[in-house]
Amino acid sequence: MLKIGSVLDGKYKILQEIGHGGMSVVYLALNERANKTWAVKEVRKDGGNDNEVVSQSLIAETEMLKKLNHPNLPSIIDVIDTKDSIIIVMDYIQGGSLQKKLSKEGAQNPEDVIMWSKQLCDVLGYLHGRKPPIIYRDMKPANVMLKPDGNVSLIDFGTAREYKAFKEGDTTWLGTRGYAAPEQFGGRGQTDARTDIYCLGATMYHLLTGKSPADTQFVIYPIGQKRPELAGTGLEKIVIKCCQPDPENRYQNCAELMYALEHVHDDDDAVRKERNRKWNTFLASAIVTILGIIGMITFTILKNGAIQTSYDTYISQAASMSSDLNAATSYYSQALELQPDKIDAYDGLLHLIADDNIILPEEKNAVEQCINSTRSSNTGTRSNLEILRQRNPEGYADFEYRLGTAYYTGFAGGKRDAYNTLSNVIENEYLPENKRNIAKTYYTLSQYYVQLGDGAATGGNEMSWATDSVQFSDLWNALYSVVADTSTVGEKAGGQNYAVALYREIANQISENISRFRNDGVSLDQMRNALDLAAQYVNAVTPDDKNRTLIEQTRQAIDSGNKAFASYSGTRAQN
Repeated sequence: MLKIGSVLDGKYKILQEIGHGGMSVVYLALNERANKTWAVKEVRKDGGNDNEVVSQSLIAETEMLKKLNHPNLPSIIDVIDTKDSIIIVMDYIQGGSLQKKLSKEGAQNPEDVIMWSKQLCDVLGYLHGRKPPIIYRDMKPANVMLKPDGNVSLIDFGTAREYKAFKEGDTTWLGTRGYAAPEQFGGRGQTDARTDIYCLGATMYHLLTGKSPADTQFVIYPIGQKRPELAGTGLEKIVIKCCQPDPENRYQNCAELMYALEHVHDDDDAVRKERNRKWNTFLASAIVTILGIIGMITFTILKNGAIQTSYDTYISQAASMSSDLNAATSYYSQALELQPDKIDAYDGLLHLIADDNIILPEEKNAVEQCINSTRSSNTGTRSNLEILRQRNPEGYADFEYRLGTAYYTGFAGGKRDAYNTLSNVIENEYLPENKRNIAKTYYTLSQYYVQLGDGAATGGNEMSWATDSVQFSDLWNALYSVVADTSTVGEKAGGQNYAVALYREIANQISENISRFRNDGVSLDQMRNALDLAAQYVNAVTPDDKNRTLIEQTRQAIDSGNKAFASYSGTRAQN
């Protein structure tokens, strides 16, 4: 260990300790001849496997840094290999780390973050442009020094590596949890330039929100949730894109990210709206005075391209926020504002609420608010769904079909909603015949519930059943005709999960209304057989994350049906 006041290699006087780690100590040293201060990093050679890894990392760091020359990187001046340690003499970076600034001040000024991010992006671009490319892998506020002139410097190359073409993965998985990209922890190929882009995005998130990604269980939420004034800004969109879990969805190189940072305010929602307003005004005037028809065509092409890009971005952002209903539906709503006649946003809404065949009331309300949102034009006021029907009738027919069947099986109060929705498509020429047949099945079943009374149709606690005794036998026949053959129930119901939901329904009906069915002529053997078929079908289904709850509910319904059956049979035997 170097002593304060000692002179290293005859020229570096050790002044004071300025930092230390597990195996290393950093000192401030003075070259008295040149009257210049340097940072001296001493790493001990203590032996052992862990120390050997650190020693190798240090040698790699030293060799890489010696070849580099960039204003935002420290320069290696000297390397001294002694018996007990390796000593590196490098530029002394005055100032403190961004981590210390965060600890003292919290969330930083967005304009400062943009400036620092540009400098760090430039450094990463320089590293990635080496032959072979250097992947830094440990971008975080603690590794960024803020100098007195306001510029930053990137330090600590202990986890950096050279990119090796055709290699399937990294030899060693390194990085700081919260800032590290998913691929840094193995199983997703080797790290590359896009890994550093993720780490820089996570660092920007921390600087802008004052919250480490590790504090949010490593989920990078839109920064507008922590700082509402930044919601919908280009800065928020940049962080979201940098931190996509799939590298293919991030910026693909630092040049793309630098362009986005240099034009960050161009993508602010307020700026974009104002820009569009001015652009439209200018083009309208130009069309009248100069460009005419040619100008109109050019404008249309440019506008459609911009709209498509924004639409695709909103769809991607919504999909990445599928665990947050409000955030996801907000993005889908923005996509529908741009292109209400494209099916992608409608598909996303359905997947958001109905993949598990269980629809919560808040999910239903959120979807209906999106699709029924209205807009005014010179042709009148129309909802998004009406625009879809008029401009994309095939997409409309398929969406209403899937929404109606989802309503029927998704929640107790869905029968009347299914009835109203499916009535729009049971004879729709744009819906394929097999789907029309399934739609008619659910429509017919829904119709029985509506005829039986509002309680039966909406799942209310007080069932206001109709008194016409024929209706219960009709309902049974309609339900049983779909589930009677386990080899075709999936095809008749529209899929395996829908079939499970129908078996859940018939078991629940037996549990709640066994005496009504029996009084209407449904035999006990028929009901016993239906319960057995339900158990047989459900036991053959392999649960997954999307249908596990539905399967468990169906098994509970079968259980209740069996108990009701046993109780009813026992009562009849006593009488």
